[in-house]
Amino acid sequence: MRTRNDRLRHAIGFELIGLLIAAPLASWITGVGLNHMGPLALFFSVLATFWNYLYNLGVDKLLLKYQGHTHKTLWQRVLHTLGFEGGLLIVALPIMAWWLSVSMFEALILDLGFVVFYLVYAFIYNWIYDKVFPIPSEIPHGMPPQAAR
Repeated sequence: MRTRNDRLRHAIGFELIGLLIAAPLASWITGVGLNHMGPLALFFSVLATFWNYLYNLGVDKLLLKYQGHTHKTLWQRVLHTLGFEGGLLIVALPIMAWWLSVSMFEALILDLGFVVFYLVYAFIYNWIYDKVFPIPSEIPHGMPPQAAR
């Protein structure tokens, strides 16, 4: 299982890189100035950082309990990403509608854009992170070290 410091590095790196890509991209796509879109993106980034830490800790504990290690298969990674983004969607929708003075439907459309971006980004980021910062002590028995990465 990952250490607390490793989880913090993961969460902060994820949000910083995501924020640097997502805020300007959303501003450009929607035509909403970065001075208005930026604070919203920053708020969601901070919220997502805390959610990231808690969610990943919970997922790792479940994986340890049910499979004895925290390495994820492709389908576990897909479910992991969908669960993370689904949790954020529930909180993000009303806040986004209020901040941008748009309907819940318009906020949903915009948020779905964020979700699509972050689904792809989260999958890629987590896969790369696991390769760059592996957990050598948790390579499943019988799995070659290269296959676990």
